[in-house]
Amino acid sequence: MRFKSSKVNEFRLWGLLLTMGGMLLMILGLAGIVFEWGAAGRMLAAVCMVIGAIAMLVSMGIYFAAGMMSTSATVIECPECGKPTKMLGKTDRCMFCKTILTLDPKYAPSSDSGANPTHQGGETTSP
Repeated sequence: MRFKSSKVNEFRLWGLLLTMGGMLLMILGLAGIVFEWGAAGRMLAAVCMVIGAIAMLVSMGIYFAAGMMSTSATVIECPECGKPTKMLGKTDRCMFCKTILTLDPKYAPSSDSGANPTHQGGETTSP
């Protein structure tokens, strides 16, 4: 089973993975220079540095997009944990307790399915 989280946290996770992967790739590429593998080692270092730098730039774009989406997200109070959470789209999950949230009743699953019912959150005022 895959662990689910809120959409904003998913974007941040992918940004973090690309950042760490890019840095790891650049560090591993430097082994070609550090261990003096000659021309092939320098070529390996150059390729790994370019690919790692591209991964870092893509992660920066993902973090920027997540930040822009986060500023326009609807802030609601989670009915389970009571903490304010940001919601993107028609359905999302609580950033803290992973409860499924929706503002539209037609996206709420039926309560006779035996699963945890979807909660509808009301909007809260934000500054």
